Amino acid sequence: IDEIRSVVGPFFPICLRFSAEEFTEGGNTLEDTLELLEYLNDEVDILNVSAALNDSIQYQIDGMNLPDGWRSYMAKAVKDKFGKVTMTSGNIRSPQAAQDILERGDADLLAMGRGLIAEPNWVLKVQNGYEHLLRKCISCNIGCADHRISKSKPICCTVNPDLFKEAEYRKQRVRNNVQVVVIGGGTAGMEAACTAAEVGCQVTLFEEKAELGGLARDIARLPDKTRINDFPDYLIQRTKQLNNLNIVTGTRADLTMISALNPDIIVNATGAKPLLPPIAGLHDQLGKPGTKVFSIFDLLNNMENFQEFEGKRIAVVGGGAVGLDVVEYYAERGAQEVSIIEMMPLLGKDLDMITRISMMKMVEEREVNVHTETALTEVCSDRFKVKRGEQEFEIPFDLGFVCLGMRSYTPLMDSLLQYGKEHQVEVVNIGDSKQARRIIDGTREGRNILKTIQRVDEFKNEFSYAY
Repeated sequence: IDEIRSVVGPFFPICLRFSAEEFTEGGNTLEDTLELLEYLNDEVDILNVSAALNDSIQYQIDGMNLPDGWRSYMAKAVKDKFGKVTMTSGNIRSPQAAQDILERGDADLLAMGRGLIAEPNWVLKVQNGYEHLLRKCISCNIGCADHRISKSKPICCTVNPDLFKEAEYRKQRVRNNVQVVVIGGGTAGMEAACTAAEVGCQVTLFEEKAELGGLARDIARLPDKTRINDFPDYLIQRTKQLNNLNIVTGTRADLTMISALNPDIIVNATGAKPLLPPIAGLHDQLGKPGTKVFSIFDLLNNMENFQEFEGKRIAVVGGGAVGLDVVEYYAERGAQEVSIIEMMPLLGKDLDMITRISMMKMVEEREVNVHTETALTEVCSDRFKVKRGEQEFEIPFDLGFVCLGMRSYTPLMDSLLQYGKEHQVEVVNIGDSKQARRIIDGTREGRNILKTIQRVDEFKNEFSYAY
């Protein structure tokens, strides 16, 4: 610090960023850091208060379950002691939360990283009264932190499908009447519908449920995943700005409805269903009256029926993202015993780095019974029969959940492809109905509908010149 000051002179501001609380055993506490700063603050003008280390990275690159601005108490402690300009960060997504931090005097400056990857126009939108159109970061940490740190890939974003060109695509309007039908109102379907309408297509979107949002809305019902709601909320607000986008909810689309619209492009975005392999007893027990065996959708669609935790023995089959979400839901709320069964050697092998570290910490701290390299052989009404190597044993439960992943759901695909072939209509399958994956994949494919639109528009233009 002294060397930097000697080079830049007395009038150039120096900002020091540090982890005030390291959140790891043996690491610095806030009190330790306040003492250390006594030796470091003389030539520093701005104290930028961060948190955590690599081993506690879920508090440094905050998980989605941490509230907006949760770290600001650390900045306040630093500011109160040293009286200097202080900066804070950490899941600051809501303008109100940002305003509250400043009004309380916790900090003078707010830092955003991921929030500005998701929404580069955050400040402009808030300043000009467009808060309802904020594309808030959902702190999933997949395209940014996991891609960059864990996989050495370029940064991308779950909710912002084009970090480079942003909204430039809207300038390239279609020259012809291009009719687009989208089947499915999840995040992939809404991104495709909005993108198509924003370049001038006439768009109709069908959604079987009464509300839009799809699986993202379902998963957001879990208390630790509520931040995911911000993405469908944004997409719905975006749809409301588009007069050439007609949304039909509570309606299961069929070929008669679709053909009546004389589409040029059909986008299938019907999502995914739970994967339920032919395991003995599974289909006999799952979700039936009087049984105790459920799928993830039994839980998500009836959360009010799954509010008892104390004294409950919970067993979850499947150690991927969905299974761990169920484990977290019960383990964090005082269930007596929680067990998880996974065929692979590791839990959460496909999770992003930050979520996996957080989940493994939860599994350890809540003393979850982990059965890896263990196969489910039979589902009974009150126990799972499993096998590890040559050893066979049973795991009893009060509630059992089978979370073996998701599979694409495409009930109309064959008839759509046939219709497209007969009528020279482009048929595109996107999101989980193409392959069950993450929200980020569906968002990207929804935006990529631009390629199909351009191809159809060019063909129509050439056709009009020819005739």
